[in-house]
Amino acid sequence: MKIAILDGGSGNLGSALKAFVHLGADAALCADPAELALAERIVIPGQGHFGDVMEGLQTRGLVEPVRAAAKSGKPIFGICIGLQLFFEKSAEAPGVQGLGLLKGEVQLFSGACFGAVGGLKVPHMGWNTLQLARPHPVFNGLDHTHVYFVHSYFVNPARHADVLATCAYGQSFCAAAGQNNLVGCQFHPEKSQTAGLRILRNFLDWTP
Repeated sequence: MKIAILDGGSGNLGSALKAFVHLGADAALCADPAELALAERIVIPGQGHFGDVMEGLQTRGLVEPVRAAAKSGKPIFGICIGLQLFFEKSAEAPGVQGLGLLKGEVQLFSGACFGAVGGLKVPHMGWNTLQLARPHPVFNGLDHTHVYFVHSYFVNPARHADVLATCAYGQSFCAAAGQNNLVGCQFHPEKSQTAGLRILRNFLDWTP
């Protein structure tokens, strides 16, 4: 099975690649539109700025191929910034259009509970408890599991049905989202030890 780990110029691609290789997947970094079209599954991982990563995908000619893959029904998994790119726009980069695969936007953690007075820091960093909003094969058996987060922004899907899991950090926020052949998580499964590897294995075994 050919798994394309999308290389949009963001950080932390190697960790995602190593995790899939550890599971025995035929996975490789991909920055070529022609190679992307041959992949059976696509993973969009990474860390970085929403606008910079979208620019990287545009520069490499990968935006339209990803949209075409999504429309074709090919399974696509977004990790951290990869999930955020599924959506239409982000408060991190006003005026920059996301992939628009899902309706909604990306928001910044803010409010009285954050900062020196409230005590909660941004970015949200460390282990937190995942709460499944509805059953999904990729997160099967992982309700109330601890997973690892590093982020300042979170997705806010326009459709409530697209929320697959939530987490609490000053407020309840969407920790995983998806629709049809698209699924993604705000946390890092490649850094979430046994639970994370189970999620990646579930994705490999998933038939939308």
